[in-house]
Formats: sequence, C-alpha cells, structure tokens
Amino acid sequence: MVDPRERLMTPGEVAELFRVDPKTVTRWASAGRIRSIRTPGGHRRFLASEVAALLNELSTDGHSSDRATNGPAQAPVA
Repeated sequence: MVDPRERLMTPGEVAELFRVDPKTVTRWASAGRIRSIRTPGGHRRFLASEVAALLNELSTDGHSSDRATNGPAQAPVA
C-alpha cells in the first residue's frame, strides 16, 4: 500500500534526475526496474523514495547515471 503523504514524481521529474529521456523512465517501469503507480487518468507516477533508492543504487555502483542506464557511449561514425 502506498502512503498517501509520500511525494509522487512524474516521468519528466525522474528523467531530469537521471539525465535521461522521460520515455526511458517509462521503459524502466515497464521492465520492472522501478515501480510506478497509475493515476485515474492512466499517467505514471513514481514514489520519491523508490526513485531515491534507485539513484543511490546506481551511484554506489560507481557508474554515472547515463552509462548505467544507457550503456557505454558510442563513438560517432564518420
């Protein structure tokens, strides 16, 4: 059960913290990497505590958020 007093975050707010596209956050939720709650209108919201836990998990692994979520950077093709 979700505590009704806990802050809920939009995909855009979560994406800003991780420096990724909001669609990436939605894919994480679909893949089960982070739990989302659906509003009555069908929009996703994320518990701030779970977002903080994932951010902490990624930062303690020694990865930057970009590399941990999107894989290694690719060199441009000339």
